[in-house]
Amino acid sequence: MRLYIGVGISVGVLAGIWTQVSVELGLITWVAFVAWACFFAAGGGRAGFSKGLAANLSGVIYGWLVALLTSGVQFPGVLAVGVAFAALAMCLQAGWAPLSFIPGAFAGTAVFFGTQLSFWPTIIALIIGACLGWLSAVIGGRIQAVVTKPIVAPPTDDPHRSVRPAGEHNPSETADRVPYPSPKDQDSARNSYLSGRPS
Repeated sequence: MRLYIGVGISVGVLAGIWTQVSVELGLITWVAFVAWACFFAAGGGRAGFSKGLAANLSGVIYGWLVALLTSGVQFPGVLAVGVAFAALAMCLQAGWAPLSFIPGAFAGTAVFFGTQLSFWPTIIALIIGACLGWLSAVIGGRIQAVVTKPIVAPPTDDPHRSVRPAGEHNPSETADRVPYPSPKDQDSARNSYLSGRPS
């Protein structure tokens, strides 16, 4: 769960801001969330932004063409025929890298019909949603870098001093250390001092 703290915070804050702003300005709130999700589903970053948004916009265009067909031609099943050709085209266009994210195209068509064929409001909301996705990824990455920042051990007095396992003997340190007399030697020296003769 710790790996998603950064993006969770950024997405949560930006989602709240967008909801309030979109309601105040009369924009279509939910459409932006669809584009936002497509940004991450397409891989995030620059590729996720370009592929997700391009596919979304192409889907809106296909939806507009289907609506245009149904308004100009009248026969039983005209809507089904238009949707079938649009779905075929959305799959075939995936052969071109910029439009290779097929789910994004279907999402674009779906939101266009979901907004009652509101072309420009849908386009605007999709663009805003893709931008919010990119912004949330950037901010989330910076927050995550702070959260998961590694703890650096303080430097030692001697940067060239090697680190040894606990308990390992180092002859050089023994040679430099002044030997301390044992308790027996201390008692012998004290007795000699008191008796007035050398030990």
